[in-house]
Amino acid sequence: MSDSLGDGAGNPTEAQMRLYERWAEGGAALSVIGEVQTSPYYPEKPGNLVLVPGADMPAMKELAKRGSTNGAHIWPQLGHAGALAHGPVSTPKGPSPLDVEGLKCDGMSLDEIHELPQTYAQAATLAQEAGFGGVLIHAGHGFLFSQFLSPLFNHRTDAFGGAVENRFRIVGEVIAAVRQAVGPAYPIGIKINSTDKLEGGLSTDDALEVVRLLNETSVDLIDISGGTYFPGAASSSDGTSSSGPYFIDFTKRAKEVTTIPILLTGGFETRGQAVQALQNGSADAISLARAMVLNPSLANAWLSEVGGDPEFPIFDKPPRGGVTAWYSMRLTALGEDSEDQFDQSPTDALEAYDARDAERCKAWRNRFS
Repeated sequence: MSDSLGDGAGNPTEAQMRLYERWAEGGAALSVIGEVQTSPYYPEKPGNLVLVPGADMPAMKELAKRGSTNGAHIWPQLGHAGALAHGPVSTPKGPSPLDVEGLKCDGMSLDEIHELPQTYAQAATLAQEAGFGGVLIHAGHGFLFSQFLSPLFNHRTDAFGGAVENRFRIVGEVIAAVRQAVGPAYPIGIKINSTDKLEGGLSTDDALEVVRLLNETSVDLIDISGGTYFPGAASSSDGTSSSGPYFIDFTKRAKEVTTIPILLTGGFETRGQAVQALQNGSADAISLARAMVLNPSLANAWLSEVGGDPEFPIFDKPPRGGVTAWYSMRLTALGEDSEDQFDQSPTDALEAYDARDAERCKAWRNRFS
């Protein structure tokens, strides 16, 4: 999840440290810090962390330490928002120029693409120095590497466009550079889409080919998700209800073409769903988002036979983006140990979230102008 708990200048806050500490105390094996940027110029939101030279390394080390309570792992999700970079603090760029309703961006030059492996390697090295247990490369949800993989958004005619092998090329180069930087034993994971949920976007067959290509790399974990945040796209994360795990049929197929462990993300609401997915071999590990926002000690609960599933709220006609904002603002309450007093509606949460982002944009521009 994009926790949006950075200080607006790319550094951790006390609330962010406490949030990941609480998940570790609650039995989580691995927490992933959503949207940690490898460059300050293409952030998803101004509440992201930024792993670049000049980062507040003492604060990063404290975040890594507290998120590692009880032997848990905490990994930054290394990303670049590309065409989805937050407009007030960036000039969005993707693999190809886009000019569609609600979204406009320039295309990246070859030089800019060639810089990406070293940029990610640098961020991974800083993560390792800070004491994070590994890194997760973000290649899903419509952000930069997801854009490269998607034929709907990658119209390049050079070595980085066309066939799926070419669209994957920069992802493979980044993995190789990160591995060289952190050594053979440091965990590297990657998040990919099983589908873009967009007509003309990444197909499941192409996504399976991406899994096959990943099997030839040194990654240690493949996190399967789906969907994008492009304007007008259906977002799984902004739905008001779930019909169970979203991408389980894909992971069953993916496990036939890779020996790398598969982490399945999306739509898990009950212990029974998680147990079934593990027992029938659909996934090697289960990733939770909303459920862990509702109960930060859910891992411990589900490790117990008595279990205990979270009670998901039901919202009546929330505004677009309101449900996601509600969960985002509840993350803040968890980091402040004040979730018992959290009573915002999706509309209130969306207003508070947007107002906070507007304030953080000022800090972002001051630091990264």
